[in-house]
Amino acid sequence: MSVALHYPSTRNASHAATLSEAMSAGLAPDGGLYVPEYLPTLDPETFDPAGTLADTAATLLTPFFAGDALASELPSICAEALTFPTPLRALPQHPKTSVLELFHGPTAAFKDVGARFLAACMRRLRKHATQPLTILVATSGDTGAAVGAAFHQQPGIDVVILYPDGRVSPRQAHQLGCFGDNVRALRVQGRFDDCQRMVKAALSDTALQAHSPLSSANSISLGRLLPQMSYYAHASLAWWHEHREPLNLIVPTGNLGNALAALWVRSMGLPVGQIRLACNANATLPDFFAGGDYAPRDAVATLANAMDVGAPSNFERLRWTLPDAHECRTQLQASSVDDHTIRTTIALHAREHGEVFCPHTATAMHLLDQLRASGDNLPWAVVATAHPAKFESVVEPLIGHPIDVPPALSTMLRRSASAEPLAAEDGALRQWLVERVVPVS
Repeated sequence: MSVALHYPSTRNASHAATLSEAMSAGLAPDGGLYVPEYLPTLDPETFDPAGTLADTAATLLTPFFAGDALASELPSICAEALTFPTPLRALPQHPKTSVLELFHGPTAAFKDVGARFLAACMRRLRKHATQPLTILVATSGDTGAAVGAAFHQQPGIDVVILYPDGRVSPRQAHQLGCFGDNVRALRVQGRFDDCQRMVKAALSDTALQAHSPLSSANSISLGRLLPQMSYYAHASLAWWHEHREPLNLIVPTGNLGNALAALWVRSMGLPVGQIRLACNANATLPDFFAGGDYAPRDAVATLANAMDVGAPSNFERLRWTLPDAHECRTQLQASSVDDHTIRTTIALHAREHGEVFCPHTATAMHLLDQLRASGDNLPWAVVATAHPAKFESVVEPLIGHPIDVPPALSTMLRRSASAEPLAAEDGALRQWLVERVVPVS
């Protein structure tokens, strides 16, 4: 029988929770992030080479769920949440170049994987709950829509989405405000980092939690992070079975959750090779990996807006995973890609290869272009985090033609949408919640 894992805080190892408790809370009481006591190791031969993404996820996550109340439900959670493909598609320009497409879910972004998994878990955890739960979500573009879609009309749960007004694409903004019912959107007069800070302050406010239970569905939530490991495991195992060599990854990242998922998969012994992080002009991570001190800063607005993060929350989990700074910089590399290069990369690949990428994926494609130009012939997969149709105002002028809109996204865009304005102040969110969220009876 597997030994049950406990989940301490990154800030206090003596405070440990069960996985269900960690997912329900979102943030640890001391403000830290929940992490497993250790990362289990798995033999690649443990996995069914003909299995689905849901099968891979169930095998991968079994050690994390051992001893938890949800352990017996894990296969059904995976089957319920992971119903869309995450294909590793070969690109024409090089025999060892692929794109890992993570945008085939309901909201056309990789965040659908984690959001749907978390929602499936919460449906089971709250089956007998008598008090409503409010889930707070800070989003730089894609997380909020994925969480809204995953929890829309789920009984006993309200969702409040905070996004930086004017710093998401028009279609992203429409998605965030189009749900209604139990999902409400707040357009914050500030940056994503303000939204993230406000959510963390609310989650750490014991009086507010006593007024009405709060949780999170950002990548600070283990219920989001753990399932994101599944597509890296699935892709790398598929490559391994066919080629018997590790798959190297270039991951667009801002808040570090998606990149951390790839790192954890490699740390568990699965065949992931090098991991390179593609960032936009927000250089907090690239500066650290280049040897500087970790120095959070105000985020700047870029074309790859979902990565406009100056203080990545998951850095705490990264330092838990790799506490030695030198080893951390040996294990990962990060680079900044500016807006001019994003535009150039989108136009170049559309013109020369007929491939259309969103601005975030374009940051990773640029790093791959640099590697190939230097003579690198390793197998690389670029992680495509969102469908380019979500960023038509950026992409279409560069490629010279309209982008087909996926059916699920088209349905959302036909709905009416609205969002309330909110000042970028912790107190403003606190007051909004006190006035509008039903208190504990």
